[in-house]
Amino acid sequence: MRIALCQMTASTDPKENLADVQDQVRRAAREGARLVVLPEAAMVRFGTPLAQVAEPLDGPWAEGVRAVARETGATVVAGMFTPRPDGRVANTLLATGPGVEESYDKIHLYDAFGFRESDTVAPGDRVVTIDVDDVRVGLATCYDLRFPELFRAHADAGATLSLLPASWAAGPGKRAQWDLLVRARALDATVWLAAVDQAAPDPQADPEAPAEAPNGVGHSALIGPDGTVRGRLGGTADLLIGDVDPEEARRVRRAVAVLDNRKL
Repeated sequence: MRIALCQMTASTDPKENLADVQDQVRRAAREGARLVVLPEAAMVRFGTPLAQVAEPLDGPWAEGVRAVARETGATVVAGMFTPRPDGRVANTLLATGPGVEESYDKIHLYDAFGFRESDTVAPGDRVVTIDVDDVRVGLATCYDLRFPELFRAHADAGATLSLLPASWAAGPGKRAQWDLLVRARALDATVWLAAVDQAAPDPQADPEAPAEAPNGVGHSALIGPDGTVRGRLGGTADLLIGDVDPEEARRVRRAVAVLDNRKL
């Protein structure tokens, strides 16, 4: 299955970002992608008052994503924010396309490195998978990357590919941690991992400098189920096209049966 990792920089304007998402999906579809993945917070970047811009899953922003999925025939996964009754929002992935209509609310909230996502975001509580062209795909978001049990849950549910839209925060050692963790999670669960980050807002900025909000460092990557890097972008907005072979994940699982050998 051909997959597109669309590395973009979201602004504070959801309409502007929707137009960018639609352009990215059309470009990816022209390259033959059947699954097109946009970053976390593709709707609007962090640092924006999220409750003021959040929309329900049947609102205009989500409908705009559905429209381009119908137009291209691709399945699209994109990060948005949806309202919650307590005044916070959910950090939501919308997944929509032929035979697919699902959403995932980020389970592990980024209460780390001096940032408190839980002040404005309510956590999800569901492990979510979708099926795209007979490939089972698990959904995760950004800080979820630090919790290997979620990716193993994807594998236990039959997934051979996990998606990780992200808006990774810059700071000391953070780029190196991103590169390490995306490979580790693929190995933990013997899955393909498509990690799609926001492009760095300022490509000239020092990625080691602490950021006020998690707005991306780029370096999206497609990782094979053996932990090898199959493709990687730099820090700027770009598109990565790759081919995912679910049979390769099954071969790796036969050779390195970490899922079967678990004791805890």
